[in-house]
Amino acid sequence: MGRAAEAMARTHLERHGLRLLAQNWLCRRGELDLVMLDGDTVVFVEVRSRRHQAWGGAAESVDARKRQRLVATAEHFLQQEPRWARHPCRFDVVAVDSGGNPPAQLNWIPNAFDT
Repeated sequence: MGRAAEAMARTHLERHGLRLLAQNWLCRRGELDLVMLDGDTVVFVEVRSRRHQAWGGAAESVDARKRQRLVATAEHFLQQEPRWARHPCRFDVVAVDSGGNPPAQLNWIPNAFDT
């Protein structure tokens, strides 16, 4: 369901006016599922999917360790893509919970790392 969830998330975000900058961007620190532009803001999007709720939902699976890795990977992205380094940035999570039954529930959480 991973790639299907990413495609669903990308379509949803594009319908809301975000523009794709990169998809599945890899470096030694990790991977960025989607990097998008919302106005002038660079948005690093983590897409999580779950079929079953046994270990919690998709959104809950983005723990502190995962957040640290995403931040480090985003910093590396901005070093490698300096044209975006002066733009404001944020981290969003798109959680896709299917519960084993279509249609899947999509939950977009803007600024997911703000506390």
